[in-house]
Amino acid sequence: MTRILIVEDEQAIREMIGFALKKDGLQFEEVGDAEQALVAIASNPPDLLLLDWMLPGMSGVELARRLRREETTVDIPIILLTARAGESDRVHGLEVGADDYITKPFSPRELIARVHAVLRRTQTTSDESPIRFDGLSLDPVGHRVEMDGEALSLAPTEFRLLQFFMNNPDRVYSRERLLDYVWGRGVFVEERTVDVHIRRLRKALTQRGYDRFIQTVRGAGYRFSARD
Repeated sequence: MTRILIVEDEQAIREMIGFALKKDGLQFEEVGDAEQALVAIASNPPDLLLLDWMLPGMSGVELARRLRREETTVDIPIILLTARAGESDRVHGLEVGADDYITKPFSPRELIARVHAVLRRTQTTSDESPIRFDGLSLDPVGHRVEMDGEALSLAPTEFRLLQFFMNNPDRVYSRERLLDYVWGRGVFVEERTVDVHIRRLRKALTQRGYDRFIQTVRGAGYRFSARD
């Protein structure tokens, strides 16, 4: 059964979230700060993290950044919860590794919708064969990416984005189409989010020069191409 870890220092918000998750049939655990979260994740990694931005001690953003650096936690989906509503804040949250972002106050219905949306797009159910372009390979079943034989750690959304591109090379996709195909129809995600995840994916591929495969087509969107 899907298990959610709530990392939130305000008890009233934890209780509201817990009630919504329980009503939806989801198991959950709750902690009040980042240190407790690290202990909980080490003992039993969750299927998804609901993470408050403003935590005592280590902030939620710093915790997200730390989890994305570790091979054992890089695949855990993260939804940031925050009262920060500015575009720069949303972009920053996505850039440090969050898969989605919910601005407080939020309704239980919105929370559950976003939880299921993130779980749908981060759970690997594909039985496809590995895909390879030059020295870049992706194994959908094993959820592994390699560059010239060396393992590459990608966050769940970047993995799905790369998988979609590699399955559909040499075609141009608008941000809107990428949202539909990679994030799913009806998901509450801004088109700017695509740019953030493209940027993160390119950065991960830069070390071996494979960032060149992801091409910006001015006025149209993005294309994956291994052609010279």
